[in-house]
Amino acid sequence: MGENNPKGIKRLVLDVLKPIKEPSLVEMAAILSNVKGVEAVNITVEEVDVETLTLEIVVEGPNIDFEELKRVIEELGSVIHSIDEVVAGSRIVEPRTITKK
Repeated sequence: MGENNPKGIKRLVLDVLKPIKEPSLVEMAAILSNVKGVEAVNITVEEVDVETLTLEIVVEGPNIDFEELKRVIEELGSVIHSIDEVVAGSRIVEPRTITKK
């Protein structure tokens, strides 16, 4: 994927469903931070159910290998429910904020 997009994916915001069982969130963040192109990982628990956690995972780096990231998430027993944000190109573009009058 990286060869087809030399500027690369800079940020992904993922909605992920994870079983409550292992790995812990600390272990999961450490493992995801080792994926090719990843420099930072932020995991936030959005919802807790009896058997699952709904997580928002934000990943940033210069050229994130999405396919490897997806594979690792699945190997950890989790599933990507949705991709909520993708930033690609030479730099990160922050979303505009609109103020209501």
